[in-house]
Amino acid sequence: MKVEIWSDVMCPFCYIGKRKFEEALSQFPHREKVEVVWKSFQLDPDLVTDTTKSVRQSLAESKGWSLEKTDEAMSYVVDMAKTVGLTYQFDKAVVANSFDAHRFSHLAKKHGLQDKAEERLFAAYFLEGKNTADHQTLIQIGTEIGLDSSEVRLALANNEYADEVNKDIDDAHQIGVTGVPFFLFNRKYAVTGARDSKVYLNALEKIFAEQ
Repeated sequence: MKVEIWSDVMCPFCYIGKRKFEEALSQFPHREKVEVVWKSFQLDPDLVTDTTKSVRQSLAESKGWSLEKTDEAMSYVVDMAKTVGLTYQFDKAVVANSFDAHRFSHLAKKHGLQDKAEERLFAAYFLEGKNTADHQTLIQIGTEIGLDSSEVRLALANNEYADEVNKDIDDAHQIGVTGVPFFLFNRKYAVTGARDSKVYLNALEKIFAEQ
C-alpha cells in the first residue's frame, strides 16, 4: 500500500497532519506494509527568502490581512499544534522559500531517509527558527539524519532534484490538489487537510480490505 503526501515545509497544517497520520499508522496492524512517499508542493512559489521579515508580517502581506487577523490565525494554529505535542515558535520562524528544502527531501528519498528529512525540516522551521532555504542549514540537517555532507552540498549547488520537485507539483495540479497536506492512498482515496487520526486510519483499513 502506498500513501503519497503532498506537503510544504512552511505549511503549519502539514506538520500537524504528519503527527495525526503517524498516530493512525501506529494503530494500523499492517503498518509494515505501508510505503509513505512525501511529495513536493509550494504554497507560495514566488516567496523570497527574507531573514529580516517576520512570518507574521509576511503572512499579513501575502494574504492581505490586518495584523490583528494574522495574530488570530497564528494563535489558532499554535493551539492546534499543541494538541499533537508541537510547540510552534512563529516569533522565531524564518521566512524562507521552500524549493531547495524540497530538493533536499528528494535527495534524502534516494537514500531511504525521506521521512527523517521531512521531520527535521518541519522541526527546523516551526520549532527551531532555522532558515530552511540556507544550504548550510540543509547540509547540517543532512548530516544529522545520516546523509553525506559532501553529497548534500554538491546536490544543492548543482540544482539537482529540481525536476523531481517540479514533477511533484505538476502531478498535484493534474490531480486537482489546491491545498496541503493532501494524502493519496493507492491513487484511489484522498484525504485533504490535517484531519482526525481516525480519518486516516479508516482510509488505511479500507484500502487494506480491498486488497
